[in-house]
Amino acid sequence: MTGRSSYLIVANRLPVDRTIDPDGTASWRRSPGGLVTAIAPVMQRRHGAWAGWHGAPDEKLEPFEQDGMNLIPVALSAEEVELYYEGFSNATLWPLYHDAVAPPVYHRTMWDAYRLVNERFAAAAAEIAEEGAVVWVQDYQLQLVPSMLRKLRPDLRIGFFLHIPFPPVELFWRLPWRKDLVEGLLGADLVGFQLPGGASNFRRLCRRLLGLPYKGNEIFLDDRVVRTQAFPISVDFGQLDSLVREPHIVARAKEIRSELGEPEHVLLGVDRLDYTKGIGQRLEAFGELLKDGRLRTGEAVFVQIATPSRERVDEYRRLRDDIELQVGRINGEHATLGYQPVWYFHQSYNQEELAALYLAADVMVVTPLRDGMNLVAKEYVSCHHDLSGALVLSEFAGAADELRQAYLVNPYDVEDVKRQMLAAMRATPHELARRMRTMRRRVATYDVDRWASEFLTALESPASEPATRHSASWRSG
Repeated sequence: MTGRSSYLIVANRLPVDRTIDPDGTASWRRSPGGLVTAIAPVMQRRHGAWAGWHGAPDEKLEPFEQDGMNLIPVALSAEEVELYYEGFSNATLWPLYHDAVAPPVYHRTMWDAYRLVNERFAAAAAEIAEEGAVVWVQDYQLQLVPSMLRKLRPDLRIGFFLHIPFPPVELFWRLPWRKDLVEGLLGADLVGFQLPGGASNFRRLCRRLLGLPYKGNEIFLDDRVVRTQAFPISVDFGQLDSLVREPHIVARAKEIRSELGEPEHVLLGVDRLDYTKGIGQRLEAFGELLKDGRLRTGEAVFVQIATPSRERVDEYRRLRDDIELQVGRINGEHATLGYQPVWYFHQSYNQEELAALYLAADVMVVTPLRDGMNLVAKEYVSCHHDLSGALVLSEFAGAADELRQAYLVNPYDVEDVKRQMLAAMRATPHELARRMRTMRRRVATYDVDRWASEFLTALESPASEPATRHSASWRSG
């Protein structure tokens, strides 16, 4: 294959979505997701390539270039989408890694598909990568790729980053294929996590499951060292900060408040429709504030954006039904002529509309039951250069480790969510500015460029020599 790359991203999806133009011709546009936003600019600067599925089953495409990116499509059949993606990735790993908020499903046919698809991604990467190339594998769908790729191409420098939480040993131990997955990740030179706790969970698991010694952030294999480290992902602060200063975004934010009836407080939730996001908990809290009379009629509205997600998975279909019933119940009990307390939208929005929504919102409510990071919280902070606005944030979101000045809540405690929502709405401008200033400083300093730069610098730097790996102290962690 021609056009080999010295820098390669391997991810479940390509960073583009196919669109159909009015004349019927197909074209591609960059995907809006956080992973793409984070990595695409780095890849463009390095003139690298990106291998991933292009989103349509049972279709093979040749490599192509789009938006300055060399893209390598990896084909998946409809059955593989069902078993590898909807099945093992999102019905087994996703709930397990999110504290088993929903019961994980364990099926051998799903595992077989997961292994087969990981082999295909590894083979594609092995073919594309130049001698000694840097390969950065992304997320939970491809945890076997590092080991598979190392067997095919031991000359490569391989990094892996997990965007979701890594569970404690006691939860991971339930997985029938636990050894395979851990050995798969150990094929990397550097395994990155959102938080130090995830890296620590992984090191303890390697010691208990495989008997591998470790010291600090290094795990010692017979012939090499695997480093584990936290790299909290972030957003493009500068781009968002500039966007919300644009006159048309400012005007749109004012228009949104007018369309909502000019309430005193606009509360906002923006999430994928997912059972880990705590959407039901925040709506319950808001509904009780209305019922208790602690919010006056017309004083506050809650806008909930729930982006469609995994709609073929039963758990997600049930969740959509539950949320829509909950919204209908709150509105039925508390709406009046001219006032609707909850505005619910099950659709996707582009970045400009989201920026206007962030700017229009007085209180951003981010209440996941478990989340690796949650970039919505950081996006909201990036959009409030006037130091207005309040962030109500779950203690179980990775972002809570950095954004300590948010109104932190336990989403399982409805009274706590109610209390902090009210505190955010009743706070003085001085108090809001104090909190927002500190959070913005953090996000501005640790932006997405720094995240990618720090990971790649660590990946490309030499690891410790394993010559004295049998030292007993290295088992202490």
